[in-house]
Amino acid sequence: MFLDYAEINVKAGDGGAGASSMRRESMTPRGGPDGGDGGRGADVILRADGQLTTLLDYRYRQQYKAESGQKGAGANCTGRSGEPLVLRVPPGTVIRDVETEELLGELLEDGEEIVIARGGKGGWGNARFATATNQAPRRADPGEPGDARRIALELKLIADVGLVGEPNAGKSTLLSSVSAATPKVADYPFTTLTPNLGVVQLSGNRSFVIADIPGIIEGAHEGKGLGHQFLRHIERTRTLALMIPGDALEPQAEYDKLRSELREYSEELAAKAHCVVFTKADLLPPDWPEPRVDAPAAWGQFSISSVAQKGLDPFLEALWTQAAAALAAERGDEAEEPWRP
Repeated sequence: MFLDYAEINVKAGDGGAGASSMRRESMTPRGGPDGGDGGRGADVILRADGQLTTLLDYRYRQQYKAESGQKGAGANCTGRSGEPLVLRVPPGTVIRDVETEELLGELLEDGEEIVIARGGKGGWGNARFATATNQAPRRADPGEPGDARRIALELKLIADVGLVGEPNAGKSTLLSSVSAATPKVADYPFTTLTPNLGVVQLSGNRSFVIADIPGIIEGAHEGKGLGHQFLRHIERTRTLALMIPGDALEPQAEYDKLRSELREYSEELAAKAHCVVFTKADLLPPDWPEPRVDAPAAWGQFSISSVAQKGLDPFLEALWTQAAAALAAERGDEAEEPWRP
């Protein structure tokens, strides 16, 4: 099961209490205070794990508490600190505080970590309070409490290209044709119920990642169909491919509808670079002109057939060039110009 949102409660460990103890040894009068400090409470840490692709683990358990520090002891013995509690999440997870809505961070790469709740400091033992005028203090401090908060985990898949289209526009068929991904493909609407990722391999050891999300229908921003809950998974893509069936009766209307739904969800997403892809070209008569729409903001228009493997090579090369140019721009590197028709 794919789960891309979860809320959990986390509690860092409390610091251990300091000890109040006086040294008592044979032949050692007035040994003085020797109470040790308490141990530090454990932190709660989120770590990105490339082996995970869903937040499903956090659906069934929502309470997580780290280990508290141990109490100090006599003979200046410091209490043991708690072991950090590490929670694994998929790369691409965004973390927010539910109460304040503060963005705590995001984990994008495998192995990346963030501390979301810090453990409390251990209390001082009475040995810390000895002075020239107070040589036998009885004071020992309790440990500080660890942080506690409710956090929201939101998964946004990391991909170079996002496929956007109505149900049965051919998104899953394309993904299965150009990558090793095996999304469900059928001749009825809403076949895709969860996002899918696929890696496209090109010559010269080049590759890029494509994200396929469930179909978008008119009114998705209002919750119709599967709503727009999955559009978050293409927010990090470098370019979008708006897919329209080549045999659509009104391709311009479909294109305008997709653009409108993206805009209703996020102006930032609607402003992303995109191309127009007409699918199912194998269903058109041989002498049929290639479909086109009025799309001045698009960087290209393509006509393909995933089943007949028609037009895929130039289309994939254009996607690679566009994604590579966008990545170079993000890094500030010099790169070839984005693909233009």
